[in-house]
Amino acid sequence: MEQNIGKDGLPGNAHRELKPGEEYKPVMPANMKFPEVTPYSVFMGLLMAVIFSAAAAYSGLKIGQVIEAAIPISIIAVGASAALKKKQALGQNVIIQSIGASSGVVVAGAIFTLPALYILDLEVSFYQIFFASLLGGFLGILFLIPFRKYFVKDMHGKFPFPEATATTEILITGEKGGTNAKLLIVAGLIGGLYDFVASSLKIWSEAFSSKIFGWGQQLATDMKMEFHLNVSSMIFGFGYLVGLRFSTIIAVGSLLSWFVLVPLINEVGAMVAEAGGGTNMFADMSASTIFFDYVRHIGIGAIAMAGIIGILKSSKIIGSAFGLAVRSLKGGGGDDANAERTQKDLKMTFIAVFSVLTLIAIFLFIFLGVEVTFVQALLAFITVGVISFLFTTVAANAIAIVGSNPVSGMTLMTLILSSVILSAAGLSGEQGMISALVIGGVVCTALSMAGGFITDLKVGYWLGSTPVKQQSWKFLGTLISAATVGAVIFVLNEAYGFVMTADHPDPMIAPQANAMAAIIKPLMSPDAQVLWVFYLVGAIIALLLNAINISPLAFALGMYLPLELNTPLLVGGLLAHFIQKRSKDEKVNKARHAKGTLISSGFIAGAAIFGVIGAVIKYLLGVMYPGTDLAKDGISVAKSIWGEAAGHGPEILALFAFIGIVVLFWFMSNKVSQKEIDEV
Repeated sequence: MEQNIGKDGLPGNAHRELKPGEEYKPVMPANMKFPEVTPYSVFMGLLMAVIFSAAAAYSGLKIGQVIEAAIPISIIAVGASAALKKKQALGQNVIIQSIGASSGVVVAGAIFTLPALYILDLEVSFYQIFFASLLGGFLGILFLIPFRKYFVKDMHGKFPFPEATATTEILITGEKGGTNAKLLIVAGLIGGLYDFVASSLKIWSEAFSSKIFGWGQQLATDMKMEFHLNVSSMIFGFGYLVGLRFSTIIAVGSLLSWFVLVPLINEVGAMVAEAGGGTNMFADMSASTIFFDYVRHIGIGAIAMAGIIGILKSSKIIGSAFGLAVRSLKGGGGDDANAERTQKDLKMTFIAVFSVLTLIAIFLFIFLGVEVTFVQALLAFITVGVISFLFTTVAANAIAIVGSNPVSGMTLMTLILSSVILSAAGLSGEQGMISALVIGGVVCTALSMAGGFITDLKVGYWLGSTPVKQQSWKFLGTLISAATVGAVIFVLNEAYGFVMTADHPDPMIAPQANAMAAIIKPLMSPDAQVLWVFYLVGAIIALLLNAINISPLAFALGMYLPLELNTPLLVGGLLAHFIQKRSKDEKVNKARHAKGTLISSGFIAGAAIFGVIGAVIKYLLGVMYPGTDLAKDGISVAKSIWGEAAGHGPEILALFAFIGIVVLFWFMSNKVSQKEIDEV
């Protein structure tokens, strides 16, 4: 069984649009069978789902960052297969990654919303968290499958798929071994240790700010203008994979929010205060506060409208998916029985029937589990079904473009809409908050799963896995992940709590859930004030961008995400552009870019793995030595190093460290041998 591994890894046309009549042939040829679903791959996948569900839930609730599980799981799968000397391990490693990666997406869906039940001191039980996560995960899988062919095959080369690219590079490099494997390991160690020093040890800051300069502080105070740069090698690596075009659009969207809208809101407040003889309510707010409390809502409106635009543009795809389901149910041969192995999905009859059963289960869960009236449960059920289905393509599209799913923004919009609908149906107070948060949990998990699963399917497409096998076993991974995250949230609430009390003096931060709780409480009150104008402004911006053929979703993501997460993307995109254009010899440029792709994948993988290590170390230290905090201890070390300059020293060091790793990346990627050039 010979695999189609190109000299530089994947086949040469893996990342570009196909020419007329050209066909992409995956690493594992479609006309051959390879071991994929085996007792080993299923066991390893489920083990990874349990481990990473627990790790991701802890890190997400503790620091607000959910570990991207796909990449570290891929590295563990490659390492385990090499240690066990398994032959033909590539197909099995894809299954391990696909099952195990259920952890991160289910965790993200759960912790963004459901801990808010504890925060609001509402009645909550394990089964609420478990079923919201399980049913939402199932819905995300089922709603995405009809769009698999469109995203992974029909749009081949049109989306960068940064996370899928990194994951695929790891799996294919592990299969090839040799020099590429060594480079990936070296890059992983560099990126992992670099991020670990900043995020876990705090020897230098995770972000650089213009406020460390006198003029920067003055601008921030008077005009609310600040520049931020996250120095993470992971985000910088994502920028390289995203490329210049999309990273520029995202960065410009972010610059609009931080250098136009934030200062504008402050200035309007000053003008109104001066005219009315009052005080400017924004004067004492930082630029970050204005962004998160006001401007970010414009980004949410833009994301929602970008989603609607995407839905309208995909209407034919959505219509064909419905048509295929109807023909299958009528026995009209909607499923292609003659499809080649690498294009076989679950039968549409199964998808349609199982989707209906899942939706019925969601209705019963809301009706019986939340104890609302039949009409209220019906409205909640319709809200879940419609929003989950329509936003499925938005989540997949976002992952395909930037590797980042705006699930919290879409969930926030879901909470607002469901609260308005349920309030109109006479549901408010505690039962209203429980209902809205459960709905949000289901939708959030569905959209998180849709975005994460499209990564798995794209990896499978590039490598030649059988989609129906990935799809079938994804349900089991979701079941195990939902049970694990439900247990972890329950245990963490008992151990640490999510609200500061006498029993829990140092609670889990759970920033997303706290934000959802802060929003849902006033919405379920008669005098709720919703920032509809901000959402409308964002929607209009998205419409205008679409009119001039600029990706409204990428721009909206930039408006919604903090500036510090978008600026390193642009640095990575610029570097990718210069590396690809530096030489007049196209083969040299391709060799350098291929090497850069491998290095950036290593950075992302290393940072993800060391992120898990950091979370585990923090947890173990906290258990064995109560009161110990690795980050605080790291800050203490930093202060001892910097002395009186500790306030700005770590940020200055962060900037130099970032410049250093960018320069290192440049030299590593540009250093290509004649053999590497000839192999392109």
